[in-house]
Amino acid sequence: MPNKSKTLKYQGKVVFHKMKITSPKRELKPFQNNEACFMFINDGEFSVRTPNQFISFNKSKGLLAKCFNFFIETTTEQRDVSNEMEFIGVFLFPEQVEEIMDIDLSNSTHKVNFNIKKIDIDALFTSYKNSINVLLDHPEIADQEMIKLKLREMIILISKSQNLSVVDFLVSMFNLNHIEFKATIKNNVYSNLSLEEFAKLCNMSLSSFKRKFSKVYTESPKKYMNRIKLEKASTLLSTTDLLISEIAFECGFDTISSFNRSFKTQFKASPTEYRLSQIA
Repeated sequence: MPNKSKTLKYQGKVVFHKMKITSPKRELKPFQNNEACFMFINDGEFSVRTPNQFISFNKSKGLLAKCFNFFIETTTEQRDVSNEMEFIGVFLFPEQVEEIMDIDLSNSTHKVNFNIKKIDIDALFTSYKNSINVLLDHPEIADQEMIKLKLREMIILISKSQNLSVVDFLVSMFNLNHIEFKATIKNNVYSNLSLEEFAKLCNMSLSSFKRKFSKVYTESPKKYMNRIKLEKASTLLSTTDLLISEIAFECGFDTISSFNRSFKTQFKASPTEYRLSQIA
């Protein structure tokens, strides 16, 4: 939840949003509309989990994302750097950008090979971010014409950074790359995502996610994921000198106690006993 929040609207929709929050362990992205977005980081560090990527961000990097579900996460190390995050979101809506740029998005079918991307924040981006900071802190000077001009500037700035025409860039940002269901599971199975969070990552309700999972894997998601995690844990116990606590977290268990419990149920021995049996 935001500790502090400032917004600017264009034609009734929030297009600039500065938010300061306590660094979350994991939260779904703050907006779920039909927007593409760019995020500047003013303070803090965090990572983004998508169906097929896990990317870290700090003040030197910006986040360019299409409209889809992703999680903002922080590790213990990132929270040690700062227990708060402040970022500025710039939101682009298809009907608005057509009006702002006087273009027709149906004139292009351009695609790019990403749904989310890390962008280097150079001097031009820094200058732009500072100007938006001023407007958010002094909304009395931000009339609709000023906001329109700043949105237009952002569209041109990002398009040039991607070496694309404005039309091709915008079309690509409203054209989501499909990620296969099995790829989403494979890429995140060793995380500690709950089933509810997996469902959100797949843009499904929990019940639909469970039905789809059981159909694809012929096994319930809970049973399958637990088995896969424990198989990896048993391999690590046999082939590495990692601490049991490190193996537990490496395999996506929330706590050592839950790992010990699950492991003993599956292998009829504690992780320590199992490791010793492999050496003997």
